Amino acid sequence: MRSKRAHPLGLFLLFSLILLFSKSDAGSLGVYWGQNAGEGNLSRTCKTGLFRIVNIAFLSTFGNGSQPLMNLAGHCSPSSNGCQRVGRDISSCQRRGIKVMLSIGGGSKNYSLSSQDDARNVADYIWNQFLGGKSKKRPFGRAIMDGVDFDIEGGELHYAALAYRLHDHYATSNKKFYLNASPHCQFQNNLLHGALSTDLFDHVWVQFYNNPQCEFSSNDPSGFKSAWSQWTTSINAAKFFVGLPASHAAARTGFVPPHALINQLLPIVRSPKYGGVVLWDRFHDLHSGYSRKIRRKV
Repeated sequence: MRSKRAHPLGLFLLFSLILLFSKSDAGSLGVYWGQNAGEGNLSRTCKTGLFRIVNIAFLSTFGNGSQPLMNLAGHCSPSSNGCQRVGRDISSCQRRGIKVMLSIGGGSKNYSLSSQDDARNVADYIWNQFLGGKSKKRPFGRAIMDGVDFDIEGGELHYAALAYRLHDHYATSNKKFYLNASPHCQFQNNLLHGALSTDLFDHVWVQFYNNPQCEFSSNDPSGFKSAWSQWTTSINAAKFFVGLPASHAAARTGFVPPHALINQLLPIVRSPKYGGVVLWDRFHDLHSGYSRKIRRKV
């Protein structure tokens, strides 16, 4: 009895379906840049081809009547109009297809929002200074960043109002702008719960470090599994990312060795809602080589 040959068209369609589904759960690699002059300039970070998202950290002072301030830790001084080079680098990164976000907040906690009007004023400032608005003196010159990352380490009040106001500005532009957030992995009593409940956020990169109760552990990943499930089923966002330190030195706890990430953690999180991995930060990544070890598996 003669065996049947597979039809070439059928093989092509089968291969296409396999490729489609394998890509549907593929992720992007992101990184924080800006908190150590030893990490090199932004353009060099983007030229590596390792990252699809770069968060520039931080707009570390804002709200409650204070003058908003960028802290780029030795890279440049926005207050003296010295960050035009960073602006040119932002545009260079974007030409490579990399999304460049403004990260607001951080560990300094020199920020707060005293009212909804205060939140709206801060949103107007961000829009005009960094995004699609206009101002006579923009810290990064003509560069138009791709969105905002809420890295809020203290206080929850009025961040929903900030998100709503930014979203209103976004709606006036033909360019796609992103709203992203980087909450700590414990879901209950999370500082960004109110903002994230607005359903306005595109990406959520959950910080699975400096939070032992929900970090990944090869010996017992149950806490990580539970936290990941709760975030992805309770918050309405397009994609969820795993936030990790790029080395042991980058965080007190939460470092996941590359082999454990690839073989144990990623199989847990892969789903249509999985977006990728975001690393803190480029300085530590540069010394550990972490992104190069995981990039093809993320």
